[in-house]
Order: sequence, then C-alpha cells, then structure tokens
Amino acid sequence: MKRSNLLSRAAVAAMLAGAAGAASAGGFVNGGFESGDLTGWTQGGGYRYTVFNHDLSPSTFLYPDGGRGQVMSLGDVDPNVGATFGSTVYNGSHSYRVEDTTYGGYGTYIQQAVANYTDPDIYFAWKSVLLGAHGIDDAATMIISLTDTTTNTELIHREYNAADDGSGVDARFSNYFGNFYTPEWQIEHLSIDASLSGHSFNLSVLGSDCEPTGHWGYVYLDGFGAAPPPPGAIPEPATWAMMISGFGLAGAAVRRKRRLAPPAIG
Repeated sequence: MKRSNLLSRAAVAAMLAGAAGAASAGGFVNGGFESGDLTGWTQGGGYRYTVFNHDLSPSTFLYPDGGRGQVMSLGDVDPNVGATFGSTVYNGSHSYRVEDTTYGGYGTYIQQAVANYTDPDIYFAWKSVLLGAHGIDDAATMIISLTDTTTNTELIHREYNAADDGSGVDARFSNYFGNFYTPEWQIEHLSIDASLSGHSFNLSVLGSDCEPTGHWGYVYLDGFGAAPPPPGAIPEPATWAMMISGFGLAGAAVRRKRRLAPPAIG
C-alpha cells in the first residue's frame, strides 16, 4: 500500500474525529459496548456503488442513517461460520459487529475519538469474516485505522480482503467453506510514549461487502481504551515498523499456521 494512500485515509479519519466530538481522556478505561448501545461511537454506512478497494475508506460511507451493524451479546453465534468461529464477544457482555452478515454491496463504519490522551496504552480487539470471491480490488474488505489526529499520522492499519486466491489475508485467517475468518481475537496495542502523550486519537473500523454485491464482509470489535487484555490474552507486537507497514506480518512467525481450504466462489 502506498504511503500517500495511508496519509489520505489518515486525513479522513481526522475529519471524522472532529465532526464526531471526542471522549474525555481522564479515566478512559473502555470505549466499548458494555452499555449495550453505541454510546461514544459514530456509525455510518451505505451502498458501495463502484468504489474499488484501493479507494475504499470510511469517507465512502458518510451516511449517518446507513449503518447496518449490531451490538452483540455474549452467547451470540456467527451465522456464517457458526461455532467454528468461536465467541463473538471478547470480554464482558457485549461487542459490536460492523456491517451485517448478508451480501448486498454495502459497507458500514464505526469510529470513536478520544482527546488529550494521557494513559500509557491503547488496546482494542477484533475478529472478521470475509466471504471469498473476486480479486483483491473488489472482494469483501475490512479496514481498521488508529490515527493520531494531532499529527494526522496513521499508527495502526489493518486491511484485509477476501480475494478468492487467499492473497488478501495473512496467517491469522482460516477458511470455512469460502469464509476467510479469524478464529482468535486479534489484540491491538499501542504504547503511548512521551512523543504521543496528550495527543488525540481516532479509531475507525470499516466492514464492506464485495463491490459486485454478492459476498459479505464484516468485523467484530470489542473494547477501546487503556485497560490491558484479561489474563491469558497475548497482545500483537506493537512496534513502529509493524504499525507503519499496515499488515503486522512481523508477528507471523508466532501465529498459528494458516489452514486454508479451497475457497467457494459465489
């Protein structure tokens, strides 16, 4: 991915953060969904039209009434992967699914901003399901971006798509009847050192069906804040080299070997 593309998305995230307002940094422990609703978050969405993945970003879906996500409760089962997917809630009683679980060529984003952040860490967790078909530029796609809106710098970028040859995902994904999915929660971690302390940050998560409309793509999100993961959870390494690269492949050696069955093409 070209750095110019990353910077343009960072600028979009900064715009969204300013429009949505920012949460207070003091005592910011969990910006998640334990209230059972979207308190603190902004959601949007809409039809993807002919937007291809190289141009896909939250700015594609700036329609406040268009979001098709859902608050999830402990015990909810993913309808496309089933029990194989594991828990749809990482911690507590609720998470959020960004975009619905059917096809249709739609996308949904969710974002939250926090101002003057002084806690020592930022954590959040995610899982995803992307139905495989098409090429890397029109397959179902997910994009996660954590941006320092003080400096307009994107610090964490995760972008995966369900290209039918498996080239759009990495070792954290498995395959279940054509669904590329993460069986384990992916824990993201940013250490707030002296160069970042007091800055403002924006987390945005986008889930999108494929561009031709026939294949679903969605992301489960849980937590956002300074609280460390529960005992036993292992954060992804959070080095500057990994974050700027956007894909986190530096940690692939310690992850589970990818097991992919032949994708089902719809």
